[in-house]
Amino acid sequence: MIRVEMPFHLRRLAGVEGPVELAVEAPVTQRRILDALESRFPMLRGTIRDHGTLRRRDFLRFFACQQDLSLESPDTEVPAAVANGDEPFMIVGAIAGG
Repeated sequence: MIRVEMPFHLRRLAGVEGPVELAVEAPVTQRRILDALESRFPMLRGTIRDHGTLRRRDFLRFFACQQDLSLESPDTEVPAAVANGDEPFMIVGAIAGG
């Protein structure tokens, strides 16, 4: 099972309080994780990725295993620790400012 951690506003929209566990078929990629997340919580469609292009929204970032995965291809496999469920896939709101 893949564990996904989301910021408060997305957890509230989805109606969950903690990390979400998802079954994702191998190879586990960002696209498959987000597809599974949006399938289970349709109210999140358009909040993490654009409806038409499926590109990551500008003010959200993806992290796992202390790495920023935001600029990687959505079809790149996530680290094995995420695929095994040992580490979470984190969706984090970007922090802007000086």
